[in-house]
Amino acid sequence: MLDLTQDVGALTAAIVDIESVSGDEKFLADTVEQALRALPHLTVDRSGETVVARTFLGRPERVVIAGHLDTVPVAGNLPSRIEGDLLYGCGTSDMKAGVAVALKLAALVPEPNRDVTYVFYDCEEIEAERNGLTRVSRDHPDWLAADFAVLMEPTDGVIEGGCQGTLRADIITRGKRAHSARSWLGVNAIHAVGEVLARLNAYEARRPVVDGLEYHEGLNAVAVRGGVAGNVIPDEAGVMVNYRFAPDLSLEQAEQHVREVFDGFEVVITDGAPAARPGLTHPVAAAFVAAVGGIPRAKLGWTDVARFSALGIPAVNYGPGDPNLAHQQGEYASLTKIAESELGMLNWLTTPTI
Repeated sequence: MLDLTQDVGALTAAIVDIESVSGDEKFLADTVEQALRALPHLTVDRSGETVVARTFLGRPERVVIAGHLDTVPVAGNLPSRIEGDLLYGCGTSDMKAGVAVALKLAALVPEPNRDVTYVFYDCEEIEAERNGLTRVSRDHPDWLAADFAVLMEPTDGVIEGGCQGTLRADIITRGKRAHSARSWLGVNAIHAVGEVLARLNAYEARRPVVDGLEYHEGLNAVAVRGGVAGNVIPDEAGVMVNYRFAPDLSLEQAEQHVREVFDGFEVVITDGAPAARPGLTHPVAAAFVAAVGGIPRAKLGWTDVARFSALGIPAVNYGPGDPNLAHQQGEYASLTKIAESELGMLNWLTTPTI
């Protein structure tokens, strides 16, 4: 059983040492559930390998504190080890340090100033349909009802508001197949890709300010395909592009923008996920920023805050891990940052509200 009374750094190490690659979180979920059920002030529910624990104190506000239990595959980086201020191991930064902070809060604050819902979920690192938050929001939406959410994603101890959306599309060029010895009888689809790349090279990414935070968009080629054989003029080619868009655009508006950029080409949207606004103007979010401190910045990637946003819940990313170390073999988390994150969150949940 996890000892939730131990130092948050030691607790992080204990969680890291429980291997929980995506799809294999059961033992860690069992361990987390056991530890939470031992706390009498919490009501605990479970869906698959997602554990939800809630206070019911009748507070006027409810907040969600969420973290995923899964990691990318182990790469010779277990068990954990400590070198100076750094805790090394699979998932230390993304995001078992954040999970440890949330578990400490659950144990240390039996009567928070706001009702709290703690969510420890599975399968964040793989396909969206297996994500624990997707399942819970579909099967038990009442478990996630709240005024505000904090996702303990690695942010290096800085509040990151909202997240950018992501969209992928194939820009397809058409031609006419022919023998390469008589190329003038065909139309080379690969050569037509040059215009697609020229538009990308000339593209000027927006840097809009949304709710006081500056986002930096990007539209880039991420794959090129084409070719039939070494002696054939190809009749089809394509460029896969990825558009990272700011939260002042809907997914539909982002799709329309990509179609406008590549007007005249066949555009096939292959997947997309909406962005999430920062929501920092919400009173609960403002109180969080005041308690934790620092200057918020925009989240330039996509995270599960978008899932909360889709539920009408403003959300931010805030965790002790360094996002630049996520998924690396040499991944680590600073013990000092973990302790600072715990103190900031404790301040938020224990400072009397006005």
